[in-house]
Amino acid sequence: MTSDLSNLRNIGIVAHIDAGKTTTTERILFYTGKIHKHGDVHDGNTTTDFMVQERERGITIQSAAISCEWKGKSINIIDTPGHVDFTMEVERSLRVLDGAVCVFCAVGGVQPQSETVWRQADRYNVPRLAFINKMDRMGADFQRVVEELRTKLKANAVPLELPIGREESFKGVVDLLSMKGIVYDEATDGKNFTVGEIPAELKDDAELARAELVEKVADLDEGVMEAYLEKGDLTNEELVPAIRRLVVAGKMVPVLCGTSLRDKGVQPLLDAICEFLPSPADRPPVAATDLKTGNAVVRKQDVSELLTALVFKISTDPYVGRLFFVRVYGGVLKKGANAYNPRTKKRERIMKIVRLFADAQQETDELKAGDIGAVVGLKECTTGDTLCSEMKPCHLERITAPQPVMFMAIEPKSSADKDKLVASMQALAAEDPTCQFREDEETGQTILSGMGELHLEILVDRLKREFKCAANTGKPMVSYVETITKEAHTSFMFDRELGGKRHAVGLDIAVRPLERGKGRNIVLSREVRNTVPDKHLLECIEQGLSDGIATGVLARFPMTDIEVECVSATLVDPEVSDEVAFRSAAMMGFREAAEAAAPEFLEPIMKLEITTPPESVGEILGDLNARRGTVLDMDMRGDMQIVHARVPLSKLFGYSTAIRSLTKGRASYSMEPDAFELAPKAVREEILAR
Repeated sequence: MTSDLSNLRNIGIVAHIDAGKTTTTERILFYTGKIHKHGDVHDGNTTTDFMVQERERGITIQSAAISCEWKGKSINIIDTPGHVDFTMEVERSLRVLDGAVCVFCAVGGVQPQSETVWRQADRYNVPRLAFINKMDRMGADFQRVVEELRTKLKANAVPLELPIGREESFKGVVDLLSMKGIVYDEATDGKNFTVGEIPAELKDDAELARAELVEKVADLDEGVMEAYLEKGDLTNEELVPAIRRLVVAGKMVPVLCGTSLRDKGVQPLLDAICEFLPSPADRPPVAATDLKTGNAVVRKQDVSELLTALVFKISTDPYVGRLFFVRVYGGVLKKGANAYNPRTKKRERIMKIVRLFADAQQETDELKAGDIGAVVGLKECTTGDTLCSEMKPCHLERITAPQPVMFMAIEPKSSADKDKLVASMQALAAEDPTCQFREDEETGQTILSGMGELHLEILVDRLKREFKCAANTGKPMVSYVETITKEAHTSFMFDRELGGKRHAVGLDIAVRPLERGKGRNIVLSREVRNTVPDKHLLECIEQGLSDGIATGVLARFPMTDIEVECVSATLVDPEVSDEVAFRSAAMMGFREAAEAAAPEFLEPIMKLEITTPPESVGEILGDLNARRGTVLDMDMRGDMQIVHARVPLSKLFGYSTAIRSLTKGRASYSMEPDAFELAPKAVREEILAR
C-alpha cells in the first residue's frame, strides 16, 4: 500500500441488482494483477461473493472490501449489494467512501435501485463516475442511458467515451480525451487491446462529443474558461485536472462504457478512477461532536491529526471471530494501543489489525488516516461507534438503519436450543442493524424482523449454516408501525409495592406527532434535569420512554414519527423514587399519553417499476388497482412499456407469480421501499382483530 494519501482511492461499486457490479469488481482485480484468473457470477466463483448464499443465488448480500493497485495508486474497493433488501450495506459503505462507480445496465438504464443508491451517494456528497455496462447486450443504448442519468437522476452526466459498435458488434470505445479508438482482444480476456484511429463512421460523432465535453468543462471551471475563450479548445493537460476538480466538487459525472463480462472497457475505467475520483486528501475534514463540550468540531484527514475512526460494519469470520470494519479519518490506529469509545465511555485495546481481501485477511501493524481495514477483538463496539483519542474525545455521526418492513415468528427446534438461538440472533443483529428481534410479551414468541422476504430467508439460512442453529419459522408478515396523530399530555403517578418494597414517582409526559420519516425523539426538559440530580435515574426515564416507543400502544408494533418529552418529575422520597419507579412511570405514563393522542397504524408502501409488453398493460393496471396501488406514470423503453406505481407491501405477497400469470411470463418488476403511510380503516380493523 502506498503511504502517500494523494495516491489512495476509497471507492464503492454501486448499482441496481444485476447491473454487473460484482463482475466489474472481478475484472478490476484481474487487470490489476490481484487475481490471475477471473471468476463469473453465474459460475459462483467470484472473489467478492464468497458467502455460500451469494454463490447459490448469484447475488451480492454483504458488502466486501478488497484492495488492489493500478499505475502507482492504491485502491480500496467495496463491492455492494444491489438487492433492495440489503440497502443498509450500501448505506454504511457510502458513509465511509470517498468516491463511487455507479454501474448501469445499457439495456435497463436507470432502474429503481439505481435511483436509491444515487440518493444515498447524494446524502453523503460522494463524487461519482458512471459506467454503462453490458454494451454487448441486445437493446443496449448508450445515449438513452446518458439521457436517463440527466433526466431521472438530475446528474450532469458527460461522456468521456463513445462505444465502437453496439450489441453483438460492440468491440471497444472511443476515448474523447486522447481522441483514439481502443479495440479489445477477446482471446486474451481483454488484457491486450489496440489503440488506433477513430473509425471513420464515428469521427463526426466523436468530434461533436469532444467539443461538448470541452464546452461543459469550460462553463463550470473558471480556471480553464480563459484558455477556452482564447483557443476554442483545451489541451488534455488543461482538461484532465479541470474534470477532476469538477468531479471532486460534485459538479460533473463522467460517463464511460463497456462490457465487464466480455472484458471490454474496464482498463479505462480504472484509469478514470485514479485520474478523477478523489483521494482522502481531496475530501473535506470530517465533522464530529466534541464529547466534553457538545460543540461541533472537524478532524482533518491526516496522520498528524488525533485518532478519529468509524466502525461502519461488523462481520463474523469462522477463523478469527468478529471483524470490526473501520475507516480511519484522522491519526493512526495502532496494534497494541488503546482507542476510546465515546458511546460506552470505555477504552478498547486494539489486539489485531488486518487489511481485507474479501474473505481473507492480511495482518498489519497500523491503519493510517484514509485507510479502510478491520480490527479483531473489540469487546463492546457496535456499528456506527467512533474510536478516538481519549485526550480530546469526539464522536462522528452514527449510521442510521432503515425501519424493517417485514417480520416472522421464529422458535428453536428444541427447548434446549433456545439460548443458542438467542445468542445467534444477537450476533446477526450486531452485524446487520436492519435485522432486529424481540420477544412478544403477550404471546411469548420471538419475532425476527428484516427488510423483506429474501432478507428473512437469508437470515434463517445463516442461522442454520453458520451458527448451526436450526429453527422453525412462521409465515413472513408485514411489519406495520404505529404513530400518533395529535398532541397529548398526561400526569402519571406510579406507586406500587413490588417484592415487599414500595416504588413511587410522578412524571408529566407530553407526546407530539412529527413529520413522516422524522423517526423518534426523546426529550428531558431542563426542569426534569434539575429535579432529578442523579444521571443514572435520568437514564432510567429515557429507557422507560424508549421501551414504551418500542412496544407501541395498539398492537405492540414500534412507534415512529413521534416526540416524547418528560416535562416534570415529582419525587416522593429518595428511598422509593428509585430506578424501578422511574423506568416504570416513564413507560406507563408514555402509554397513557400515546393512547390519548389518537394512535394509528402506518403501513409500508413500495415503489414498483414494471416492465411489460404493451398488450398486457390493461391486465397489469387492473391488478394494481385491486392491490390498492397508485400508478405514478408510464413510459416506453424500446418496445416495452414501463409502469411506475406505489403499492402497499401487504398486497405484494406472491406478486412475482401473479405478474407471470398475467403476462404469460413476459413481464418483470423491481421494487424498493418508498415510505410509511397511514393505514386505511379496514387495515386497522384487520390488524386489531388478529
